[in-house]
Amino acid sequence: MWWVVSRPTEYKIMVKQSALFLILILSSFAPTQGAQINQDPAFPYTPSLDLTAMDKSVDACVDFYQYACGGWQRNNPIPSDQTSWDVYRKLYEDNLKYLRSILEQAASLEANPDVVTRQIGDFYTACMDELTVEKRGLAPLKADLNAISRLRSKRQLAQIVGRLQLSYGSAILFRHGSTQDPDNSEQQIAELDQGGLGLPDRDYYTKDDDKSKEIRTRYVQHVERVFELMGDDAGTAKRNANTIMTLETLLAKASMTRVDRRDPYKLKHKMNVAELLKLAPKFDWAVYYKELHYPSFEIVNVAPPDFFRELNLQLDRISVANWKTYLRYRVVDSASPYLSSTFAEENFNFYRKYLRGVDDMQPRWKRCVQYTDGNLGEALGQIYVRKTFGPEAEARTLDIVRRIEEAMRKRVRDLDWMSSETKQQALEKLVGIRNKIGHPEKWRDYSSVRITRDDFRGNVARASEFERRRQINKVGKPVDRGEWQMTPPTVNAYYDPQMNDINFPAGVLQPPLFDAKLDDAPNYGDTGGTIGHELTHGFDDEGSQFDAKGNLKNWWTKTDREKFEARTQCVEDQYAKYVVVDDIHINSKLTLGEDVADLGGEILAYVAWKDATKDKLLTPIDGLTPDQRFFVGFAQWACTNERPEDLRVRAITDPHSPAKYRINGVVVNMPEFAEAFSCKPGQPMIEPANQICKVW
Repeated sequence: MWWVVSRPTEYKIMVKQSALFLILILSSFAPTQGAQINQDPAFPYTPSLDLTAMDKSVDACVDFYQYACGGWQRNNPIPSDQTSWDVYRKLYEDNLKYLRSILEQAASLEANPDVVTRQIGDFYTACMDELTVEKRGLAPLKADLNAISRLRSKRQLAQIVGRLQLSYGSAILFRHGSTQDPDNSEQQIAELDQGGLGLPDRDYYTKDDDKSKEIRTRYVQHVERVFELMGDDAGTAKRNANTIMTLETLLAKASMTRVDRRDPYKLKHKMNVAELLKLAPKFDWAVYYKELHYPSFEIVNVAPPDFFRELNLQLDRISVANWKTYLRYRVVDSASPYLSSTFAEENFNFYRKYLRGVDDMQPRWKRCVQYTDGNLGEALGQIYVRKTFGPEAEARTLDIVRRIEEAMRKRVRDLDWMSSETKQQALEKLVGIRNKIGHPEKWRDYSSVRITRDDFRGNVARASEFERRRQINKVGKPVDRGEWQMTPPTVNAYYDPQMNDINFPAGVLQPPLFDAKLDDAPNYGDTGGTIGHELTHGFDDEGSQFDAKGNLKNWWTKTDREKFEARTQCVEDQYAKYVVVDDIHINSKLTLGEDVADLGGEILAYVAWKDATKDKLLTPIDGLTPDQRFFVGFAQWACTNERPEDLRVRAITDPHSPAKYRINGVVVNMPEFAEAFSCKPGQPMIEPANQICKVW
């Protein structure tokens, strides 16, 4: 993914990642079939190369990012309800407004013409009904809280945990579901994974610096406040908060780090049911899987065995009363955004205001649009796609994708460090990549989900249960290679190494990421680089460990792998020098895959652009040469303002480097940039020839 969404928020499925994209003007695509919802707002137009976003008082050879984005940063302060503000976030906000119009029109129809329109309209209506949400308070969770209160023994934990996970997911102790078999990518198997923490990452519980200690203190205060909102007196709430911190710290210390989780072999621990029972005998797995109605299975992948060993140990040591306290808190805290204002505001105050520096909560309509997309995304997506995405946009996207793939094919063939044996395997993988554009071929059917206009939290819970059971029912079945992991309105994209496919939702195929009104140079610099980024993920330090079919399998010779790792080490060493905020450096072991993809993607885009325009007479436009327009177009996807609080969170959790280094860190490794801007040796944007990083 890109990043705010992997040039918006990079995304992974087991080891999954991504980028962003293009489109033609929305009004040119007429709706086709189904419900007609009219009077949609037009997206505001922003060119893919914006001269007002530049700061030409800065020397491009000294700080190219500031040269390309300094004007944008001055003109686009961070809104009070945002953690950061960037080109992708602005497009995302425009998309939210468009989706809002669809939902408000669907909600206003007295007799909705089809199930899809009725469901999204009713879901949105229930979310927007603040009076009912306020009136109900904590009542939507009463049945679950009562079930927890009836817990009498630790052997009963398995049943209640299974029940709660249907509605609250990984907030309850651990993750479960299905995954592609790492050794047979055509088959789905059962999976168990770590979870159950309230802070964003296990490192928040383990790091010993002053800021981490402060965050833990504030977290305990937040937990205490949640217990008070549940009705506990001050003394009880304080004791309960300390219990939560103690228990979550134990789980955190047993959890894998994000860096370790980038190694797919460290996530592969297939075992039979008997071995699972031996690993964690204190948890009643038979009751657990019966409660969740799992299909019969023989093999489960336990991604982090150490986590479940620790869980087993604590099941023996921690009292029933303390487990009940933990479950009460996880249920209420994870559901707080969907409850009355006292709970929603407390959740915001800690997670958004304190941790990420946001001043104001988003208006309710924005939250409700996001909740609808998150819970009924392929229902909302059907209408969105009918209105915004047509065959011409898909064809233009595929044309650029194919040109980028051809550039990659040539690069692989010409590599001087890779043997012919490994090259053949790489080319087979490249040929095997499936390009999925816009939306799924087959839409998800939500008709079995009961959605009402007066039960918002209930709607969320039932939609969550639908999705959990959908994942559970995959166990033992063939993999559906047409499935998507993002909804069509999403402003993002991703590469999935086990599927070996690139996925570009319709929501990201819009200006300014791709602009049919402008010349090829900025479009290839931006969109072409994004396509190349996603393509390169198939050959980064993680993706390169999967073969053409998506199996976790070594297809490298030993010597070639060593040469490859030496080249990626160059990138890791380069980015480790960059500072995120204060004295915090980039964790370049965490960001390595994205950094390699950024570099490889832009090189591919440049090669493809040169090939696409080789027979055209290119001239300067607006005082910029074609090559300069290519690089400025590349930089301007990343124009960003960021809060220091958010940067601190992302330094721990985000596999992407900060925006500035996703640009400057790339161009210093491209001699074509230095030539385009006539940079001189010794300037900051120039690396000595013997220090330039070259991977793909």
